[in-house]
Amino acid sequence: MEWVNETLVREFVFLGFSSLAGLQRLLFVVFLLVYMFTLGTNAVIISTIVLDRALHTPMYFFLAGLSCSETCYTFVIVPKMLVDLLAQKKTISFLGCSIQMFSFLFLGCSHSFLLAAMGYDRYVAICNPLWYTVIMGHGMCVGLVAVAYLCGFTIAEIITSLVFHLPFHSSNQLHHFFCDISPVLKVASHHTHFSQFVIIMLCALVLVIPLLLILVSYIHIISAILQFPSTLGRYKAFSTCASHLIIVIVHYDCASFIYLRPKSNYSSSQDALISVSYTILTPLFNPMVYSLRNKEFKSALQRVVGRTISLP
Repeated sequence: MEWVNETLVREFVFLGFSSLAGLQRLLFVVFLLVYMFTLGTNAVIISTIVLDRALHTPMYFFLAGLSCSETCYTFVIVPKMLVDLLAQKKTISFLGCSIQMFSFLFLGCSHSFLLAAMGYDRYVAICNPLWYTVIMGHGMCVGLVAVAYLCGFTIAEIITSLVFHLPFHSSNQLHHFFCDISPVLKVASHHTHFSQFVIIMLCALVLVIPLLLILVSYIHIISAILQFPSTLGRYKAFSTCASHLIIVIVHYDCASFIYLRPKSNYSSSQDALISVSYTILTPLFNPMVYSLRNKEFKSALQRVVGRTISLP
């Protein structure tokens, strides 16, 4: 009798922006413009790095990987969110939700490990400059990116499998605009201890480990820079790390604020609004900081544009 009375969930309903019904068309326009600008800037970054040989260095190789990751990351969430802002029925199938969660986790986790790889690249460049081209060869760069994506894939596969093997009955309303871990766990049956386990695992593997690797790299970097004899040399060395440090701080501030803060302090609608920061605003902010402020990149972009215009 218990099995007959239970309803198996076959789709989920998004309620992330339900409290802002009167603003949904305005939000659609704003988010669409931001999304198109993000895609455009990342496309410019990737194209310039591929087309200009002066940027065929390990640092820009990792930057191209980061831009690809962010482009795919926004593609997983934003188009569906834009459609839902205009739709009356804001639903996603059970399978679609699991695919979205896996893709989001895969790209987000890979992003963290890519930042750690970029930290190691800066460590080698500053602490072992004479061996830099030997250590950071093409094979090493490809290997580090492959390991980053492999770690992201493994973590995403484990967490998604654990979440969607839970029983889902009756309630199918997600107070969010995409299939994030916490809102999906809230509608699952028997998830109290399990949800704590998933969040702890996510934080330990995705936030703590790459952050520790970055901190170790920068401890050695700062120690090496402080030994430089000239102030100009120290300034140039710090400037090569500044963009990476800004991206790391923004990334880990957003992720920690979402996944490490007490859940009882914020309502579900506030959670959804806060999540906009790392799904829309951070991918917009990163390319502007890392490339469009970079003099070397600007020069390369001018060369690529000049060659393109001069083509018959």
